[in-house]
Amino acid sequence: MQNKKYLIIIAVLAALLMGAIGVIVGMTMQQKMNTTSTDTGQVESETGDEAADGVWVDETDVIPPESNEQKAGQDQTVTDGSIGNTQNDTNVNNQNSNTEGTAMNGKTPVEAYGALQVKGNRLTDENGNQVQLKGISTHGLSWYPQYVNEDFFRQMRDEWNVEVVRLAMYTAEYNGYCVGDEGNKQNLKNVISEGVNHATNLGMYVIIDWHILSDSNPLQNKEEAKKFFAEMAERYQGYDNVIYEICNEPNSGAGWSDIKTYANEVIPVIRENDKDAIILVGTPNWSQFVNEAAADPITGYDNLMYVLHFYADTHRDDLRNTLQNAYNQGLPIFVSEFGICDASGNGAINVEEANKWIDLMDQNGISYCIWNLSNKDESSAFFKVDCNKSSGFTSEDLSEEALWYLDVLKD
Repeated sequence: MQNKKYLIIIAVLAALLMGAIGVIVGMTMQQKMNTTSTDTGQVESETGDEAADGVWVDETDVIPPESNEQKAGQDQTVTDGSIGNTQNDTNVNNQNSNTEGTAMNGKTPVEAYGALQVKGNRLTDENGNQVQLKGISTHGLSWYPQYVNEDFFRQMRDEWNVEVVRLAMYTAEYNGYCVGDEGNKQNLKNVISEGVNHATNLGMYVIIDWHILSDSNPLQNKEEAKKFFAEMAERYQGYDNVIYEICNEPNSGAGWSDIKTYANEVIPVIRENDKDAIILVGTPNWSQFVNEAAADPITGYDNLMYVLHFYADTHRDDLRNTLQNAYNQGLPIFVSEFGICDASGNGAINVEEANKWIDLMDQNGISYCIWNLSNKDESSAFFKVDCNKSSGFTSEDLSEEALWYLDVLKD
């Protein structure tokens, strides 16, 4: 009887112990399930954001990507016509210390070089040492705004050694600045604001490009250009990293006298607020005839440079000789756009001629930006046509031109 009593007590204690273990296990499993659910939700959220950013934007429905800064200042942006939010830009302007992962001894390009200057035919840092910037141009901001995001700018800086990004804003093409409605005009200014903010956050240089093309003569939209650059210069006068490109590719008979007349009206508008920023001036014949600028340069202003563009399979020894001769005459030159295919932006890649150009520019310390950040079905596009990402690119996403250029930037 006594033994039976002990057996009952032991059985009761065992049951209580098993119940307690079951509660503990249940709580542990529930906690793990909650954690897994949270992690999965985060992954889904990030994937969703990337998919939203990476979808190709149809030219008939261009909507610029929105940063948190833009969302915060959206109402002000729409109602007062300004670019973004002044308070946010002020904060951004003081955030040049985001240096993790950079390849310049822990410094961003802007921390390394400071406010740029032009000395003779050279681009220099704030101490007068020659600087050669290497970077990438966007395609038209109306059509491919999705690549203007901070994650991708950081990847370009940290993984690709990109120091400058050119923001190409078409003026007369579909939804260009001078042909779209006021909403489109504001959208373009918003994308520029976002691009400048990202570059500034990351200590990179940024070019604001008035991308004339089908409006062959810059005088055609001179008054719009003056208003635009007055607004840009007032906004970014305190920024050491902003460069102004006032006419991309004058062409079809627009001579140096026309360009010089235009420049002599636009440059003072910029200098009224931004006294020292680098200003890039296009040259005749799709920015090839730098020899004409060398023979009759613009006077009365500091920190001016002149633009040369080339496409390696079309432009060879003759244009390289033109560049070298103009540079030897003392003309400061910036190659703000080039490709390694033919001048259409498409066709065969010519690595042999491209390497000759890189050698020439590197020997002279001439800065350059390659064309273009898009997944357009053309040889000069950086991304494969089926790549819909907006950041986090791998080698499998990149075009032949892009893979070649990343090797250039490693040197």
